[in-house]
Amino acid sequence: MKIYLASDHAGFELKESIKNYLLNNQYTVEDMGTHSRDSVNWAEYGAKAARLVSENAPESRGILICGSGIGMSMIANKFKKIRAALCHNIYTVEMSRKHNNANILTLGARILKTADALAMVKVWLNTPFEGGRHQDRIDYLHQTIEKQNLK
Repeated sequence: MKIYLASDHAGFELKESIKNYLLNNQYTVEDMGTHSRDSVNWAEYGAKAARLVSENAPESRGILICGSGIGMSMIANKFKKIRAALCHNIYTVEMSRKHNNANILTLGARILKTADALAMVKVWLNTPFEGGRHQDRIDYLHQTIEKQNLK
């Protein structure tokens, strides 16, 4: 599985920590930027990663980081096949995978401690989707989007 990473300037340091964790655990990682703490447009970087996850679903996932995680969540969910979840703790991470089959995790660098974020990433990557009634709901979500031409 390939993991696409992206952040803005506020999330740069946390992205680098997550990237190191992923690489040390043998994940294939593509870093879409940003590559410094210089101020950037978060939407541009989030869109790059979300587009690639969308085009390569279900064989890829993404982790997007900004100051609050809100902006990255908003941009990611504009793309087809994306179910981006803004998570703040282990419980929301587990549910994002078990019930929603989230393929993008968004995190707030100004909200989370690095150790907590890394623990969340580990759980997110290792929690399976439960399927069943949850798959029916995801199918409904995607069918509704297609019918309404929302994306």
